[in-house]
Amino acid sequence: MHERLGDDLARLPQLLEQTGRYATDLLSGLETRAVAVPPAPRAARALPQEGKGLAGALEEFRRRWEPGFSGSAGPRYLGFVTGGATPASLAGDWLTSVLDQNPTSGLDSAAPDLEREVVGWLRELFGLGEAHSGAFVTGATMSNMVGLAIAREWLGEQAGVAVSDAGVGALGPVTVLSGTPHSSVFKALSMLGLGRNALRPVPTQPGRECVDLTELERALTALEGRPAVVVANAGTVNTGDFDDLRAIAALRERHPFWLHVDAAFGAFAALSPSHAHLVEGLDEADSVCVDLHKWGNVPYDSAVQFTRRRDLQIRVFRNSAAYLGRPTETPDLIHLTPENSRRLRALAAWFSLTAYGRDGHREIVERNMATARALGDRLSADPRWRLLAPVRLNVVCFTVADGPTADRIDRIVKTVAAGGDLFVTPTVLDGTWALRAAFSNWRTTPDQLDRIVDALDAAL
Repeated sequence: MHERLGDDLARLPQLLEQTGRYATDLLSGLETRAVAVPPAPRAARALPQEGKGLAGALEEFRRRWEPGFSGSAGPRYLGFVTGGATPASLAGDWLTSVLDQNPTSGLDSAAPDLEREVVGWLRELFGLGEAHSGAFVTGATMSNMVGLAIAREWLGEQAGVAVSDAGVGALGPVTVLSGTPHSSVFKALSMLGLGRNALRPVPTQPGRECVDLTELERALTALEGRPAVVVANAGTVNTGDFDDLRAIAALRERHPFWLHVDAAFGAFAALSPSHAHLVEGLDEADSVCVDLHKWGNVPYDSAVQFTRRRDLQIRVFRNSAAYLGRPTETPDLIHLTPENSRRLRALAAWFSLTAYGRDGHREIVERNMATARALGDRLSADPRWRLLAPVRLNVVCFTVADGPTADRIDRIVKTVAAGGDLFVTPTVLDGTWALRAAFSNWRTTPDQLDRIVDALDAAL
Protein backbone atom coordinates (compact mmCIF):
# COMPACT_ATOMS: atom_id res chain seq x y z
CA MET A 1 0.00 0.00 0.00
CA HIS A 2 1.19 3.50 -0.81
CA GLU A 3 2.83 5.12 2.21
CA ARG A 4 0.38 8.03 2.34
CA LEU A 5 -2.63 5.70 2.02
CA GLY A 6 -1.34 3.39 4.72
CA ASP A 7 -0.68 6.27 7.09
CA ASP A 8 -4.14 7.77 6.50
CA LEU A 9 -5.77 4.39 7.07
CA ALA A 10 -3.92 3.94 10.35
CA ARG A 11 -4.94 7.40 11.55
CA LEU A 12 -8.40 7.49 9.96
CA PRO A 13 -10.44 7.96 13.19
CA GLN A 14 -8.32 10.95 14.24
CA LEU A 15 -8.36 12.41 10.73
CA LEU A 16 -12.14 12.12 10.51
CA GLU A 17 -12.45 13.84 13.87
CA GLN A 18 -10.21 16.63 12.57
CA THR A 19 -12.36 16.92 9.44
CA GLY A 20 -15.51 16.91 11.59
CA ARG A 21 -14.19 19.79 13.71
CA TYR A 22 -13.37 21.73 10.56
CA ALA A 23 -16.87 21.08 9.18
CA THR A 24 -18.40 22.23 12.48
CA ASP A 25 -16.40 25.44 12.31
CA LEU A 26 -17.65 26.05 8.77
CA LEU A 27 -21.27 25.54 9.78
CA SER A 28 -20.87 27.71 12.87
CA GLY A 29 -19.53 30.51 10.70
CA LEU A 30 -22.38 30.58 8.18
CA GLU A 31 -23.93 33.69 9.76
CA THR A 32 -20.75 35.68 9.21
CA ARG A 33 -19.53 34.01 6.02
CA ALA A 34 -19.94 35.97 2.78
CA VAL A 35 -23.18 34.77 1.21
CA ALA A 36 -21.64 35.17 -2.25
CA VAL A 37 -17.99 35.38 -3.21
CA PRO A 38 -17.28 36.91 -6.63
CA PRO A 39 -14.82 34.57 -8.39
CA ALA A 40 -11.22 35.77 -8.63
CA PRO A 41 -8.68 34.50 -11.17
CA ARG A 42 -6.31 31.92 -9.75
CA ALA A 43 -3.56 29.87 -11.31
CA ALA A 44 -4.08 26.12 -11.48
CA ARG A 45 -1.38 24.06 -9.79
CA ALA A 46 0.30 21.00 -11.19
CA LEU A 47 -0.92 17.56 -10.18
CA PRO A 48 1.01 16.44 -7.04
CA GLN A 49 3.41 13.59 -7.65
CA GLU A 50 3.39 11.95 -4.22
CA GLY A 51 0.65 13.80 -2.38
CA LYS A 52 0.38 15.29 1.09
CA GLY A 53 -1.95 12.85 2.81
CA LEU A 54 -5.39 13.73 4.12
CA ALA A 55 -4.16 16.22 6.74
CA GLY A 56 -2.05 18.02 4.15
CA ALA A 57 -4.89 18.08 1.64
CA LEU A 58 -7.26 19.44 4.28
CA GLU A 59 -4.85 22.22 5.14
CA GLU A 60 -4.28 23.15 1.51
CA PHE A 61 -8.02 23.24 0.85
CA ARG A 62 -8.53 25.43 3.91
CA ARG A 63 -5.87 27.85 2.69
CA ARG A 64 -6.33 27.91 -1.10
CA TRP A 65 -9.96 27.13 -1.87
CA GLU A 66 -12.27 27.44 1.11
CA PRO A 67 -12.06 31.28 1.30
CA GLY A 68 -13.52 31.43 -2.21
CA PHE A 69 -16.54 29.29 -1.41
CA SER A 70 -19.86 31.02 -0.81
CA GLY A 71 -22.19 30.73 2.15
CA SER A 72 -24.84 29.16 -0.09
CA ALA A 73 -25.94 26.86 2.74
CA GLY A 74 -26.89 29.89 4.84
CA PRO A 75 -30.15 31.78 5.37
CA ARG A 76 -29.67 34.75 3.01
CA TYR A 77 -28.67 32.93 -0.17
CA LEU A 78 -31.81 33.82 -2.10
CA GLY A 79 -30.64 33.89 -5.70
CA PHE A 80 -31.76 30.42 -6.67
CA VAL A 81 -34.44 28.15 -5.26
CA THR A 82 -31.81 26.35 -3.22
CA GLY A 83 -32.29 24.92 0.24
CA GLY A 84 -29.52 24.11 2.65
CA ALA A 85 -28.95 20.77 4.32
CA THR A 86 -30.89 20.03 7.50
CA PRO A 87 -28.76 18.53 10.28
CA ALA A 88 -30.23 15.07 9.68
CA SER A 89 -29.78 15.22 5.91
CA LEU A 90 -26.18 16.30 6.37
CA ALA A 91 -25.52 13.29 8.61
CA GLY A 92 -27.25 11.04 6.07
CA ASP A 93 -25.10 12.45 3.30
CA TRP A 94 -21.91 11.77 5.24
CA LEU A 95 -23.02 8.20 5.86
CA THR A 96 -23.84 7.87 2.16
CA SER A 97 -20.15 8.37 1.42
CA VAL A 98 -19.04 6.17 4.32
CA LEU A 99 -21.19 3.21 3.22
CA ASP A 100 -20.62 3.93 -0.48
CA GLN A 101 -23.57 1.87 -1.73
CA ASN A 102 -24.64 1.61 -5.35
CA PRO A 103 -28.45 1.29 -5.12
CA THR A 104 -29.08 0.53 -8.78
CA SER A 105 -28.68 -3.24 -8.28
CA GLY A 106 -30.59 -5.41 -5.82
CA LEU A 107 -27.94 -8.15 -5.79
CA ASP A 108 -25.83 -7.08 -2.83
CA SER A 109 -27.57 -4.76 -0.33
CA ALA A 110 -30.81 -3.33 1.00
CA ALA A 111 -30.00 0.11 -0.44
CA PRO A 112 -32.55 -0.15 -3.30
CA ASP A 113 -35.31 -0.96 -0.80
CA LEU A 114 -34.43 2.11 1.27
CA GLU A 115 -34.74 4.22 -1.87
CA ARG A 116 -38.12 2.66 -2.67
CA GLU A 117 -39.28 3.42 0.86
CA VAL A 118 -38.27 7.08 0.50
CA VAL A 119 -39.96 7.34 -2.90
CA GLY A 120 -43.14 6.02 -1.27
CA TRP A 121 -42.89 8.62 1.49
CA LEU A 122 -42.40 11.40 -1.05
CA ARG A 123 -45.30 10.16 -3.13
CA GLU A 124 -47.51 10.44 -0.05
CA LEU A 125 -46.05 13.82 0.86
CA PHE A 126 -46.93 15.30 -2.53
CA GLY A 127 -50.37 13.71 -2.77
CA LEU A 128 -49.55 11.26 -5.55
CA GLY A 129 -51.40 7.97 -5.74
CA GLU A 130 -49.97 4.46 -5.88
CA ALA A 131 -50.14 4.50 -9.68
CA HIS A 132 -47.06 6.71 -9.58
CA SER A 133 -43.66 5.10 -9.19
CA GLY A 134 -40.35 6.90 -9.00
CA ALA A 135 -36.60 6.88 -8.64
CA PHE A 136 -33.84 9.27 -7.63
CA VAL A 137 -31.83 11.34 -10.12
CA THR A 138 -29.39 14.25 -9.81
CA GLY A 139 -31.62 17.32 -10.10
CA ALA A 140 -34.54 18.98 -11.83
CA THR A 141 -32.86 18.92 -15.24
CA MET A 142 -32.39 15.16 -15.14
CA SER A 143 -35.83 14.62 -13.63
CA ASN A 144 -37.38 16.61 -16.46
CA MET A 145 -35.27 14.69 -18.96
CA VAL A 146 -36.40 11.31 -17.60
CA GLY A 147 -40.05 12.37 -17.65
CA LEU A 148 -39.77 13.66 -21.22
CA ALA A 149 -37.88 10.53 -22.29
CA ILE A 150 -40.85 8.47 -21.13
CA ALA A 151 -43.13 10.94 -22.94
CA ARG A 152 -41.09 10.38 -26.09
CA GLU A 153 -41.63 6.64 -25.76
CA TRP A 154 -45.36 7.26 -25.29
CA LEU A 155 -45.43 9.29 -28.50
CA GLY A 156 -43.82 6.32 -30.23
CA GLU A 157 -46.43 4.01 -28.73
CA GLN A 158 -49.17 6.17 -30.26
CA ALA A 159 -47.42 5.89 -33.65
CA GLY A 160 -46.81 2.16 -33.35
CA VAL A 161 -43.01 2.39 -33.01
CA ALA A 162 -40.59 1.78 -30.14
CA VAL A 163 -38.43 4.89 -30.14
CA SER A 164 -36.06 3.26 -27.65
CA ASP A 165 -35.20 0.66 -30.30
CA ALA A 166 -35.77 2.42 -33.61
CA GLY A 167 -34.44 5.83 -32.60
CA VAL A 168 -36.01 9.26 -32.55
CA GLY A 169 -35.87 9.43 -36.35
CA ALA A 170 -38.73 6.94 -36.49
CA LEU A 171 -40.96 9.32 -34.57
CA GLY A 172 -41.24 12.25 -36.93
CA PRO A 173 -41.93 15.84 -35.84
CA VAL A 174 -42.90 16.29 -32.19
CA THR A 175 -44.92 19.09 -30.60
CA VAL A 176 -44.33 20.15 -27.00
CA LEU A 177 -46.63 22.84 -25.57
CA SER A 178 -45.97 24.93 -22.48
CA GLY A 179 -46.78 28.36 -21.09
CA THR A 180 -43.64 29.23 -19.11
CA PRO A 181 -41.21 26.35 -19.50
CA HIS A 182 -38.10 26.21 -17.34
CA SER A 183 -34.82 26.41 -19.23
CA SER A 184 -34.06 22.81 -18.25
CA VAL A 185 -36.97 21.65 -20.41
CA PHE A 186 -35.27 23.04 -23.50
CA LYS A 187 -32.03 21.36 -22.44
CA ALA A 188 -33.83 18.04 -21.96
CA LEU A 189 -35.45 18.29 -25.40
CA SER A 190 -32.03 18.89 -26.91
CA MET A 191 -30.48 15.90 -25.13
CA LEU A 192 -33.39 13.66 -26.16
CA GLY A 193 -32.99 14.48 -29.84
CA LEU A 194 -36.41 16.11 -29.99
CA GLY A 195 -34.84 19.52 -30.34
CA ARG A 196 -35.45 22.81 -28.59
CA ASN A 197 -37.60 23.93 -31.52
CA ALA A 198 -40.12 21.20 -30.68
CA LEU A 199 -41.41 23.43 -27.91
CA ARG A 200 -44.15 25.81 -28.96
CA PRO A 201 -44.82 28.51 -26.37
CA VAL A 202 -48.48 28.95 -25.47
CA PRO A 203 -49.69 32.40 -24.36
CA THR A 204 -50.15 32.88 -20.64
CA GLN A 205 -52.89 34.66 -18.77
CA PRO A 206 -52.49 38.46 -18.66
CA GLY A 207 -50.03 39.46 -15.96
CA ARG A 208 -49.42 35.81 -15.04
CA GLU A 209 -46.96 33.02 -15.84
CA CYS A 210 -49.68 30.35 -15.89
CA VAL A 211 -50.86 29.08 -19.25
CA ASP A 212 -54.06 30.42 -20.82
CA LEU A 213 -56.27 27.35 -21.01
CA THR A 214 -58.21 28.65 -24.00
CA GLU A 215 -54.97 29.19 -25.90
CA LEU A 216 -53.71 25.76 -24.88
CA GLU A 217 -56.83 24.06 -26.16
CA ARG A 218 -56.60 26.08 -29.36
CA ALA A 219 -53.03 24.83 -29.87
CA LEU A 220 -54.10 21.23 -29.20
CA THR A 221 -57.05 21.51 -31.56
CA ALA A 222 -54.74 22.77 -34.30
CA LEU A 223 -52.85 19.46 -34.10
CA GLU A 224 -55.96 17.71 -35.44
CA GLY A 225 -55.63 14.68 -33.21
CA ARG A 226 -51.85 14.27 -33.43
CA PRO A 227 -50.44 13.30 -30.01
CA ALA A 228 -48.37 15.92 -28.21
CA VAL A 229 -46.60 16.61 -24.93
CA VAL A 230 -47.80 19.32 -22.56
CA VAL A 231 -45.36 20.60 -19.94
CA ALA A 232 -47.22 22.24 -17.08
CA ASN A 233 -45.69 24.22 -14.24
CA ALA A 234 -46.20 23.90 -10.51
CA GLY A 235 -44.15 26.87 -9.34
CA THR A 236 -42.45 29.06 -11.95
CA VAL A 237 -38.98 30.39 -11.16
CA ASN A 238 -39.83 34.09 -11.52
CA THR A 239 -43.09 34.38 -9.61
CA GLY A 240 -43.94 30.96 -8.17
CA ASP A 241 -47.01 30.73 -10.39
CA PHE A 242 -49.02 27.55 -10.99
CA ASP A 243 -50.84 26.20 -14.01
CA ASP A 244 -54.33 24.82 -13.37
CA LEU A 245 -53.23 21.19 -13.39
CA ARG A 246 -56.67 19.67 -13.01
CA ALA A 247 -58.09 21.74 -15.86
CA ILE A 248 -55.15 20.87 -18.11
CA ALA A 249 -55.53 17.18 -17.33
CA ALA A 250 -59.23 17.40 -18.22
CA LEU A 251 -58.29 18.46 -21.76
CA ARG A 252 -57.13 14.87 -22.38
CA GLU A 253 -60.79 13.94 -22.70
CA ARG A 254 -60.72 15.72 -26.08
CA HIS A 255 -57.04 15.73 -27.07
CA PRO A 256 -54.29 13.10 -26.87
CA PHE A 257 -51.26 14.34 -24.97
CA TRP A 258 -48.76 13.33 -22.33
CA LEU A 259 -48.90 15.61 -19.29
CA HIS A 260 -45.53 16.30 -17.67
CA VAL A 261 -45.51 18.59 -14.63
CA ASP A 262 -42.40 20.47 -13.61
CA ALA A 263 -42.96 20.71 -9.87
CA ALA A 264 -39.30 21.05 -8.95
CA PHE A 265 -40.07 23.10 -5.86
CA GLY A 266 -43.79 23.81 -6.19
CA ALA A 267 -44.72 20.25 -5.22
CA PHE A 268 -43.88 21.20 -1.63
CA ALA A 269 -46.94 23.47 -1.59
CA ALA A 270 -48.82 20.25 -0.86
CA LEU A 271 -47.43 20.37 2.68
CA SER A 272 -49.22 23.62 3.49
CA PRO A 273 -52.99 23.40 4.06
CA SER A 274 -53.39 26.98 2.82
CA HIS A 275 -51.49 26.30 -0.42
CA ALA A 276 -52.23 22.65 -1.18
CA HIS A 277 -54.94 23.67 -3.64
CA LEU A 278 -52.19 24.93 -5.95
CA VAL A 279 -51.11 21.35 -6.71
CA GLU A 280 -54.57 19.85 -7.06
CA GLY A 281 -54.44 17.62 -10.10
CA LEU A 282 -50.75 16.75 -9.72
CA ASP A 283 -51.73 13.11 -9.30
CA GLU A 284 -53.27 13.16 -12.77
CA ALA A 285 -49.92 13.93 -14.43
CA ASP A 286 -48.20 11.23 -16.47
CA SER A 287 -44.79 12.30 -15.16
CA VAL A 288 -43.65 14.68 -12.43
CA CYS A 289 -40.34 16.40 -11.63
CA VAL A 290 -39.42 17.22 -8.00
CA ASP A 291 -36.04 18.53 -6.86
CA LEU A 292 -35.23 17.72 -3.23
CA HIS A 293 -32.18 19.95 -2.85
CA LYS A 294 -34.51 22.84 -3.34
CA TRP A 295 -37.29 22.89 -0.76
CA GLY A 296 -36.48 19.42 0.55
CA ASN A 297 -33.29 20.85 2.08
CA VAL A 298 -31.05 17.89 1.41
CA PRO A 299 -27.53 18.27 -0.03
CA TYR A 300 -26.76 18.31 -3.74
CA ASP A 301 -27.47 16.29 -5.73
CA SER A 302 -30.89 14.81 -5.05
CA ALA A 303 -34.09 14.85 -7.06
CA VAL A 304 -36.85 12.40 -7.82
CA GLN A 305 -38.98 11.66 -10.85
CA PHE A 306 -42.42 10.06 -10.85
CA THR A 307 -44.42 8.46 -13.63
CA ARG A 308 -47.57 6.42 -14.17
CA ARG A 309 -45.96 4.44 -16.99
CA ARG A 310 -43.15 2.45 -15.46
CA ASP A 311 -43.45 -0.02 -18.34
CA LEU A 312 -42.41 2.70 -20.79
CA GLN A 313 -39.72 3.90 -18.40
CA ILE A 314 -38.17 0.43 -18.34
CA ARG A 315 -38.35 0.27 -22.12
CA VAL A 316 -36.27 3.45 -22.33
CA PHE A 317 -33.71 2.77 -19.61
CA ARG A 318 -33.43 -1.02 -19.41
CA ASN A 319 -29.90 -2.33 -19.15
CA SER A 320 -29.38 -5.98 -20.06
CA ALA A 321 -26.23 -7.78 -19.00
CA ALA A 322 -25.76 -11.26 -17.54
CA TYR A 323 -23.65 -10.01 -14.62
CA LEU A 324 -26.51 -7.78 -13.47
CA GLY A 325 -28.74 -10.75 -12.73
CA ARG A 326 -32.07 -11.81 -14.18
CA PRO A 327 -35.02 -9.38 -14.32
CA THR A 328 -37.51 -9.66 -11.46
CA GLU A 329 -41.07 -8.50 -10.91
CA THR A 330 -39.70 -5.47 -9.06
CA PRO A 331 -37.21 -3.95 -11.51
CA ASP A 332 -33.81 -2.87 -10.24
CA LEU A 333 -33.29 0.88 -10.29
CA ILE A 334 -30.69 0.48 -13.03
CA HIS A 335 -33.61 0.03 -15.45
CA LEU A 336 -35.32 3.30 -14.46
CA THR A 337 -32.82 6.14 -14.88
CA PRO A 338 -29.82 7.01 -17.09
CA GLU A 339 -27.10 5.93 -14.66
CA ASN A 340 -25.83 2.39 -14.27
CA SER A 341 -24.17 3.30 -10.99
CA ARG A 342 -24.65 6.18 -8.57
CA ARG A 343 -24.52 7.09 -4.91
CA LEU A 344 -27.42 6.36 -2.56
CA ARG A 345 -28.99 9.80 -2.90
CA ALA A 346 -32.08 8.69 -1.02
CA LEU A 347 -30.27 8.28 2.31
CA ALA A 348 -30.03 12.00 3.07
CA ALA A 349 -33.75 12.38 2.39
CA TRP A 350 -34.50 9.28 4.51
CA PHE A 351 -32.65 10.83 7.46
CA SER A 352 -34.38 14.19 7.14
CA LEU A 353 -37.87 12.74 6.74
CA THR A 354 -37.29 10.32 9.60
CA ALA A 355 -35.89 13.04 11.85
CA TYR A 356 -38.44 15.78 11.20
CA GLY A 357 -41.40 14.07 9.53
CA ARG A 358 -44.16 15.77 7.60
CA ASP A 359 -44.67 18.39 10.33
CA GLY A 360 -41.04 19.50 10.38
CA HIS A 361 -40.87 19.93 6.63
CA ARG A 362 -44.23 21.67 6.57
CA GLU A 363 -42.91 24.17 9.12
CA ILE A 364 -39.94 24.96 6.85
CA VAL A 365 -42.23 25.51 3.86
CA GLU A 366 -44.69 27.70 5.74
CA ARG A 367 -41.95 29.76 7.41
CA ASN A 368 -40.24 30.38 4.08
CA MET A 369 -43.51 31.47 2.50
CA ALA A 370 -44.28 33.80 5.41
CA THR A 371 -40.82 35.36 5.14
CA ALA A 372 -41.23 35.84 1.40
CA ARG A 373 -44.58 37.57 1.95
CA ALA A 374 -43.02 39.78 4.62
CA LEU A 375 -40.26 40.86 2.22
CA GLY A 376 -42.90 41.57 -0.42
CA ASP A 377 -44.77 43.76 2.08
CA ARG A 378 -41.59 45.65 3.00
CA LEU A 379 -40.71 46.32 -0.64
CA SER A 380 -44.27 47.34 -1.52
CA ALA A 381 -44.20 49.94 1.26
CA ASP A 382 -40.96 51.46 -0.07
CA PRO A 383 -41.43 53.81 -3.06
CA ARG A 384 -37.95 52.97 -4.33
CA TRP A 385 -38.97 49.38 -5.10
CA ARG A 386 -41.80 47.85 -7.10
CA LEU A 387 -43.24 44.33 -6.89
CA LEU A 388 -43.79 42.84 -10.33
CA ALA A 389 -46.09 40.04 -9.14
CA PRO A 390 -47.93 39.00 -5.99
CA VAL A 391 -45.93 36.74 -3.67
CA ARG A 392 -47.84 33.53 -4.34
CA LEU A 393 -45.41 31.07 -2.78
CA ASN A 394 -41.75 31.60 -1.87
CA VAL A 395 -40.40 33.79 -4.68
CA VAL A 396 -40.35 37.59 -4.58
CA CYS A 397 -39.99 39.23 -8.01
CA PHE A 398 -39.31 42.97 -7.82
CA THR A 399 -37.47 45.82 -9.47
CA VAL A 400 -36.44 49.41 -8.92
CA ALA A 401 -39.32 51.85 -9.24
CA ASP A 402 -37.50 54.08 -11.70
CA GLY A 403 -35.30 53.05 -14.63
CA PRO A 404 -35.00 49.23 -14.33
CA THR A 405 -32.43 48.74 -17.10
CA ALA A 406 -30.26 45.67 -17.63
CA ASP A 407 -27.14 47.59 -16.58
CA ARG A 408 -28.75 48.92 -13.43
CA ILE A 409 -30.08 45.54 -12.33
CA ASP A 410 -26.71 43.95 -13.08
CA ARG A 411 -25.00 46.60 -10.97
CA ILE A 412 -27.37 45.98 -8.06
CA VAL A 413 -26.79 42.21 -8.25
CA LYS A 414 -23.01 42.67 -8.21
CA THR A 415 -23.12 45.24 -5.42
CA VAL A 416 -25.30 43.02 -3.27
CA ALA A 417 -23.01 40.04 -3.87
CA ALA A 418 -19.87 42.07 -3.12
CA GLY A 419 -21.39 43.16 0.19
CA GLY A 420 -21.40 39.52 1.29
CA ASP A 421 -24.65 39.73 3.25
CA LEU A 422 -27.12 38.63 0.56
CA PHE A 423 -27.33 36.93 -2.83
CA VAL A 424 -30.10 37.58 -5.34
CA THR A 425 -30.22 37.01 -9.08
CA PRO A 426 -31.42 39.05 -12.05
CA THR A 427 -34.32 38.10 -14.26
CA VAL A 428 -36.67 39.51 -16.88
CA LEU A 429 -40.44 39.44 -16.43
CA ASP A 430 -42.67 40.63 -19.27
CA GLY A 431 -39.75 42.58 -20.70
CA THR A 432 -38.87 44.29 -17.41
CA TRP A 433 -35.46 43.74 -15.86
CA ALA A 434 -35.89 42.65 -12.28
CA LEU A 435 -34.53 40.84 -9.25
CA ARG A 436 -35.76 37.68 -7.63
CA ALA A 437 -35.37 36.45 -4.08
CA ALA A 438 -36.25 32.80 -3.46
CA PHE A 439 -36.83 31.56 0.08
CA SER A 440 -36.23 27.83 0.53
CA ASN A 441 -33.53 27.41 3.18
CA TRP A 442 -34.42 25.78 6.49
CA ARG A 443 -32.25 28.32 8.34
CA THR A 444 -34.07 31.38 6.98
CA THR A 445 -36.28 33.12 9.52
CA PRO A 446 -38.23 36.41 9.53
CA ASP A 447 -35.59 38.01 11.75
CA GLN A 448 -33.27 37.94 8.72
CA LEU A 449 -35.44 40.51 6.95
CA ASP A 450 -33.69 43.61 8.25
CA ARG A 451 -30.33 42.41 6.93
CA ILE A 452 -31.92 41.44 3.61
CA VAL A 453 -33.61 44.82 3.12
CA ASP A 454 -30.52 46.73 4.31
CA ALA A 455 -28.36 44.90 1.76
CA LEU A 456 -30.81 45.74 -1.03
CA ASP A 457 -31.11 49.38 0.00
CA ALA A 458 -27.33 49.75 0.18
CA ALA A 459 -27.06 48.58 -3.44
CA LEU A 460 -29.42 51.24 -4.82
